[in-house]
Amino acid sequence: MLDLLYFAMLGAFFTHELDAVKRHEWRVLPLTSFLPDRIGEQTFIWLHLPLFALLLWGGYGDPANATRMGLSAFAIVHVGLHILYRRHPANEFNNVSSWSLIVLTGLLGAAYLALLFV
Repeated sequence: MLDLLYFAMLGAFFTHELDAVKRHEWRVLPLTSFLPDRIGEQTFIWLHLPLFALLLWGGYGDPANATRMGLSAFAIVHVGLHILYRRHPANEFNNVSSWSLIVLTGLLGAAYLALLFV
């Protein structure tokens, strides 16, 4: 059950990141918002390659490993970050689909941690 929750959370997170490209998230992030649009977009996309590889590799194996617990905790914090940045002028996460992915990722992360520690 824990594996299923982790991989569902990972799937929701990856799908959110696909949506984030469409929603120009690099325009909101402090580390990329100052970049020209084409460079910011490419930087945002290409930085996900090592990030996703590390999440897949690090999440392999023991359900209580640091990668799984860290990503699950981040999934919860991530919802808060989107709430915090919801009024940012460049924020384009303004639809049910985008918010469903954000909240689903957080809920799956919370469920994973709850089951892990029960």
